[in-house]
Amino acid sequence: MMAVARLTTLGLAAVVMMAPGMGCHGGGAGGAVPPTSAAGRAVLLQPTDRHWSQPAPERFRVAVETTTGTFVLAIDRALAPRGVDRFHQLVTAGYFDDSRFFRVVPGFIAQFGIAGDPAIAQVWKDRAIADDSVRTSNVRGTIAFAMTGPNTRTTQLFVSLVDNSRLDAQGFSPLGSVVDGMDVVDRLYGGYGENAGGGMRAGKQARMMTEGKAHLDRDYPNLDRLVRAYVR
Repeated sequence: MMAVARLTTLGLAAVVMMAPGMGCHGGGAGGAVPPTSAAGRAVLLQPTDRHWSQPAPERFRVAVETTTGTFVLAIDRALAPRGVDRFHQLVTAGYFDDSRFFRVVPGFIAQFGIAGDPAIAQVWKDRAIADDSVRTSNVRGTIAFAMTGPNTRTTQLFVSLVDNSRLDAQGFSPLGSVVDGMDVVDRLYGGYGENAGGGMRAGKQARMMTEGKAHLDRDYPNLDRLVRAYVR
């Protein structure tokens, strides 16, 4: 099956061939996922490109294909304009494609957002955006950016697996929520807990930044893949 995801702000097209026969789990096992297209990779390596200043639509949906199935996010720019703009820019550039759900903590969250390509991860690891106010609660199924404190959101996001409204007071601002496939999110492999990299504050992400998916595939082979994410 072939799907074409367009970088609409650049007039570029990235063609992604879906690999057949992927298993339920396994960073390194099963069919290989092709890398981001050359056009998309060039944009990801150039954070001053005009793509990164384009605002998102007011509302849109993002399909996230994983090795457990596909889930769909409904995103609302009114909830968190800065965060939604960054998320839309990352999705349309292919940033999340062929990455891993590296922090899945049952009864808490499923986190992703470090690029599988370490060269791209290094470019974006410190490129933070300003905070948005919290306009809706971090209930089960919502998606928000991870952060270490004020104005530190970069590329990492999490889906709440339970009611995490206690995070509201800490400034975590949801962008939207899962509207289809929450059972897919619930099935993401959580056997490693915090060990595969943990959160941004844990100080365990250096190898993901420098070695990328190769490190996770070798040392945490049961992590589920984020095959691709696209606006639909």
